[in-house]
Amino acid sequence: MNWEGLFLGFAAFLIIGLCHPLVAKLEYHFGKKVWPVLFIPGVIFLICSFFSNETYSVLFGIFAFAMFWSSIEMFKQHERALKGQVKKNPDRTYNE
Repeated sequence: MNWEGLFLGFAAFLIIGLCHPLVAKLEYHFGKKVWPVLFIPGVIFLICSFFSNETYSVLFGIFAFAMFWSSIEMFKQHERALKGQVKKNPDRTYNE
């Protein structure tokens, strides 16, 4: 029996599940200017996926694209904060 698919599916679930609150917290405290904090590790994990065995390659690829998507979501989260759809940080000024 091969458990690799189940492991990778669960890992994808965890990675995506951890990225959503990470984006919300980063945008709340620092704003959209910290998107490289998510994008650069994505590039690193993408490069790692090219030079790894099959299981780690898939895992690194999932992590890379979750980071890429999170860097895009950072801008969307900022727009949601400007519209009042999510809580704004009262200690920070919001510029468009």
